[in-house]
Amino acid sequence: LPSDVGMDYVPLATMLATGQLVEADQFTRDALIKLAGSKEAGRTFVYFTEVKKIPSTDLATIERLWLKFSDNKFGYSVQRDIWNKSAKGDFEKFCKKIGWTTKDGEVERKLKWFGASEFIYDVKKAPKGHLPLTSALRGTALIKKLLSHPVW
Repeated sequence: LPSDVGMDYVPLATMLATGQLVEADQFTRDALIKLAGSKEAGRTFVYFTEVKKIPSTDLATIERLWLKFSDNKFGYSVQRDIWNKSAKGDFEKFCKKIGWTTKDGEVERKLKWFGASEFIYDVKKAPKGHLPLTSALRGTALIKKLLSHPVW
C-alpha cells in the first residue's frame, strides 16, 4: 500500500475488511496526526494549517481503503461531495446529512465526541459520509481544509 513516508496501512486495511470501524477510525486519526507532524509537536490533534503537510500519496491510500471496504459509502471524498453538493459548505447541514447530529426531544445537537460514543460504526446502518470522523472541537477549519485537499 503506497506511502511517501513508509507508513504501514495493512492494519487499516485489515480493520476495515473485518468491520472494526472504531479501530479503523482511530487508526485514521492517528495516521493524520503523524503525517501532519502534530505528534512531534506533542499534540494529539491536527491544526488546519498542517493539512498541506499530509502527503497526497498517503491520504489517497487511506481514502482508497475507506472507499473499498465501505462500498464507496465512507471516505473524505464522499464527505467532500456532500459538503459541496448537499450542504453547500454549511457545517450544520453537513453534520445533519452525515449523521453527526441527533435530536434530544426537539433540540438538535452534535454527537458527543467523548465518553460513550454515539457515532454509528456499522457500514449498513451509518449514513453515507459518516466516517471517518474529523473533530470540530477547535472549529470547522480542519474539516474544510481536509475536504479541499488537492488529492481529491
